[in-house]
Amino acid sequence: MGVSGSSGVQVAIDGPASAGKSTVAKLVAKHFDYVYLDTGAMYRAITWAALRDGLDLNDEAAVMAIVAKTPIRFTPGQPDQLVFAGETDVTRAIREEAVTNNVSTVAALPAVRAALTEQMQQIAAAGGIVMDGRDIGTTVLPSAQVKIFLEASVAERARRRFKENQAKGIAVSLATLEQEIATRDYKDSHRTSSPLTQAKDAILLDTTSLTVNQVVDKIVNLVDKYLNRQG
Repeated sequence: MGVSGSSGVQVAIDGPASAGKSTVAKLVAKHFDYVYLDTGAMYRAITWAALRDGLDLNDEAAVMAIVAKTPIRFTPGQPDQLVFAGETDVTRAIREEAVTNNVSTVAALPAVRAALTEQMQQIAAAGGIVMDGRDIGTTVLPSAQVKIFLEASVAERARRRFKENQAKGIAVSLATLEQEIATRDYKDSHRTSSPLTQAKDAILLDTTSLTVNQVVDKIVNLVDKYLNRQG
């Protein structure tokens, strides 16, 4: 699955909820003019569709029927790209609390993970891509040339999510967010299918005391070093 430096590399960014993966991944992709694939949005889109249809989220066959009939696509937007589930723009809907609190249940279904992982791998095959999620470096892109694992304290991640929610007009208390993030950490790291774990060859970056730009600079430097070695 590897690609040459000349055609761009695969950059895998993993980490727990609200560690800053998506924000950082978008900026790294923009710097290199790479494709950014928001894997979390794919799982969220399926979760949104399953909730819309009133499904039991533990019913794997029912959720897989949603996957089969709900193509997920990304289109350019300002300031962020848009996410569509079928023909419906779900960019904002998939960030609501109901989806956030249930996406781990859907993401834990082995058949759903297998189907979406295959879609992700097909998109990434050409290289020149930045992908973020929970199991990119371990399962989705195990041959990625640059792997990063971002982490931050629960308190800091809750503060970041609180600030994001305020900007979007979503009212959830800081204490509630801390509890939700801690619960999601446990679900993500204890699921049987592709649990959240740092790949052996991933570089750990603790972002608790770093700005977004500082994190981006560190990752850009790592990619540059790889590209320079390929010469």
